[in-house]
Amino acid sequence: MMNCKQATRLVSQSQDRELSLPERIRLRFHLLMCSGCSNYNKQMSFIRKAMQKLRER
Repeated sequence: MMNCKQATRLVSQSQDRELSLPERIRLRFHLLMCSGCSNYNKQMSFIRKAMQKLRER
């Protein structure tokens, strides 16, 4: 089972590279079980989208 430190590292890495299938499966399972990491994932996604919109200006 993946711990929160590993999960947040993979969430961050997923912003820069495509995760392997095993990484995606383990991360998705962890995010289903852990609300803290799920919230972190949502925040990272929001920040990325906001930065993309700023670049478009």
